[in-house]
Amino acid sequence: MLLDQGKLNKFIIDIISETNGVSLNHTLELLSFNNKLQQNELLLQSVQEFQELLSDFQRDLTCITKVLIHPVANALFNFFETFPLHYHEEHIHLTGSLTPEFIYPHIKKLLEGDNSEIYERKIKEVYGEDAIPIQSVSDVEKLICLKDNEKFTEYLKILYLPKLILTSKEIHEEAAFHMASELYKKFNVGNIRLKFTLSRASNISSEQLPGKPLTEEDVILGLYSGFNKFKKKNPAFNFVLSPCFRKEFDFYDGSNYKTKKEHIDGQVDQILEILKKYPYLRPYLKEVDTVGDEKELFRKKHFEEMRSGLRKLHYNGFSIRSHHGETWNILRKGIQAVDNAMNIWHIDTLEHGISLGINPNFYFHRLYQRTLGQNNKKIPIAADSSDYLELEDMNWSNENIKEKLFSGTPLTNQEQVDFTKVKFHTAREIEHYQHDVLNRMINKKVSLIALPSSNLKLTGSLPDYKDHPFSWWEKKGVKLGVGTDNYITLKTNFIQEMLILLFSDPENLKITKLLMVTTKESRRPFIGHLLWEMKKKCNKN
Repeated sequence: MLLDQGKLNKFIIDIISETNGVSLNHTLELLSFNNKLQQNELLLQSVQEFQELLSDFQRDLTCITKVLIHPVANALFNFFETFPLHYHEEHIHLTGSLTPEFIYPHIKKLLEGDNSEIYERKIKEVYGEDAIPIQSVSDVEKLICLKDNEKFTEYLKILYLPKLILTSKEIHEEAAFHMASELYKKFNVGNIRLKFTLSRASNISSEQLPGKPLTEEDVILGLYSGFNKFKKKNPAFNFVLSPCFRKEFDFYDGSNYKTKKEHIDGQVDQILEILKKYPYLRPYLKEVDTVGDEKELFRKKHFEEMRSGLRKLHYNGFSIRSHHGETWNILRKGIQAVDNAMNIWHIDTLEHGISLGINPNFYFHRLYQRTLGQNNKKIPIAADSSDYLELEDMNWSNENIKEKLFSGTPLTNQEQVDFTKVKFHTAREIEHYQHDVLNRMINKKVSLIALPSSNLKLTGSLPDYKDHPFSWWEKKGVKLGVGTDNYITLKTNFIQEMLILLFSDPENLKITKLLMVTTKESRRPFIGHLLWEMKKKCNKN
């Protein structure tokens, strides 16, 4: 006898509606006491099995993948998918959110065209010799989806393939319509805040694109046309275009500008000129973002090149968003990068911000355990490792202890005690700095966008999904949003990100609160009304 997924979906909708969206643990516990459910042995067994699975996930006894494919997780997916309000996708990039089915026919055309050798050479340069030939949708999927062992550097590289096809106004229009259709119909997303690189001109070889450069105006008008075309067919849909400036020093148009600052200022002027020329864009083109690898971009001087350009945009009514606190060599610098983005660029929204969600006491004690464990085995600390860099940054009263750790020379018992003290004070000082920055962010009402899969897969700083700080941020009163980053590249979707957040804190995060964050609906009683309407509609079917 097979489990009836439809009945399970109905039970989930009923219990969430009747309890007004309490925490997941309480929802499942109350569901298990439902008289009608108890009469169906398979359904009751499935709910109890899921409760155990969720508990195992919290205790590191199973992985999130097993939780996500369970029938109860499918029922929860169905609940979020059919919720009457549409979700706000607060952080999604163009290049990593185009499906392989969309990319393949376009890349095939390039590889069969007159300049096929150029495109093959560039693809091999980025993806390796085995990337060619590309003969199917699955071949594209293998190239654009992040593998389990790949991190941030590879992630930036594999976004190159979609960039090769985004070379005209028409293809941007087609891409925007395709993205809107996919998200709206499959994942109940009705509002998209799209991140896209305004200028792809770069001095970095692996980022350079063949062919005639695309104008900023063509990019913006193409994306607007595609989204607006979908909006006319689906009036509930809406969007914001968020042009991105790359942070890296050498990512600028060196053939037309002497410095990065000049290129940034030039792009700012072009944005304002486009708005002046096409005033109907203003409701949709009202913010910018900064993106890229920030590991070496944390000091005040690193923010100066964009400062005047962003200030000009601010005074012209733009909001400033920034990817910061996403990656770092040492945690202190990850926090410092956020600090400077707030103080120098006066950002309105922080994207990622995971450096403000790491628990320093846990973070540094794990570092202490790892490095001491290696030291006991006489294993040196690798000079290019994150542990080496964190140890190098600590304030040592006895430098000999650090050198012993680096060389693999065993510490004495007293030196181990001294190491514990250094670790303790480092964690305490960084915790103070972290909370100071976070509290100022809350006071300034700076929003923070959470991206669970991206945060875990790319930074390597979170031990597991359950360690994501979303629920902790929510308790502190941080103004939150949720995004997927590059959902195709990261093999996720918006509803799956919601489920991950829910499964990460099943004890405290309320389903209603998650709905309020993701739909931007602040009227809690109205959410309750919609839940009850879901129940009535479900019972009619």
